[in-house]
Amino acid sequence: MKIAILTSGGDSSGMNPAIKKFVEYSLQKGYEPYFIYDGLEGLIDGKIKKASYKDVGGIIYRGGTIIRSSRSKRWFDKEYRKKAYENLKNHNIDLLIILGGDGSFRALDVFYKEFKVSFMGIPASIDNDLALNEYMIGVDTALNVIRHAIDEIRDTASSFSRAFVIETMGRECGYLALTSAVANGAEMCLIPEVPFNLNNLKKRYLKEINEGRRYFIAVVAEGLKITKKIKEWFEKEIGFESRATILGHIQRGGSPTVLERLRAAEFIKVALDNVEKNPNKIVTYYDDKFILRDLEEIVNSKYELNKEMLELAKHLMGII
Repeated sequence: MKIAILTSGGDSSGMNPAIKKFVEYSLQKGYEPYFIYDGLEGLIDGKIKKASYKDVGGIIYRGGTIIRSSRSKRWFDKEYRKKAYENLKNHNIDLLIILGGDGSFRALDVFYKEFKVSFMGIPASIDNDLALNEYMIGVDTALNVIRHAIDEIRDTASSFSRAFVIETMGRECGYLALTSAVANGAEMCLIPEVPFNLNNLKKRYLKEINEGRRYFIAVVAEGLKITKKIKEWFEKEIGFESRATILGHIQRGGSPTVLERLRAAEFIKVALDNVEKNPNKIVTYYDDKFILRDLEEIVNSKYELNKEMLELAKHLMGII
């Protein structure tokens, strides 16, 4: 059985450990592993190559993806999707494994409906915004990158009695901001999913200043597009000199954490163990276990943040 793997959309740490496990476990099970370079763009262009142990030696500690990734505008044109299908057939690929996020699986959904290419999907994105799934490859490393950044920013915030507004990635999903704010003891957390109340926060902050507070850490999700406004709000309404820090793409890089490497291996194992008996599924991680779900169920469901985590962060949003 010939199985090809590609990484699609935004890169995330943990993709390389997944690629390494894919090659090694495929060979262990008697399958022939193939790489598709440059994501969906590479699939269109036929960048398909047989993989070996040599290709994955020494990659487990590296961030990013050695087979590279892309966002493909050409994929929206059926002519190019047909070309991608023909490339798979020319290499006699029996099944395709895609590591990606919501957009990648929507692209896969169209491809499968048109050409019935067998597949397995593995969630991989720091956004952690896939429905019916609680963990995507890349998330733990991104959270640790943010933790490190907040710890270092706090040193300056406390030294100069400043407010620091820290913007996290995640597109329209507030998962990274929410989790980071709670885990790192921030005083503010603003995310797209929950209405916040600056008036309530102002009352609380002014009271805390009178009681001795000398600096603020505010975590704001990029999807709100209000980082600069919140910086100005701290200066005008709270009376604190303020700085804005946009963490940006450092959140997508870095050496994968131990948890990341373990999860990546587990995702791949579940996928390869089911390529013959139960293909055409998305491998999800939910309620501390792996669950195979239909692609259609994934793309037609809406992602929701953890309610317990939201409850922990209510006071950081000005919700009384």
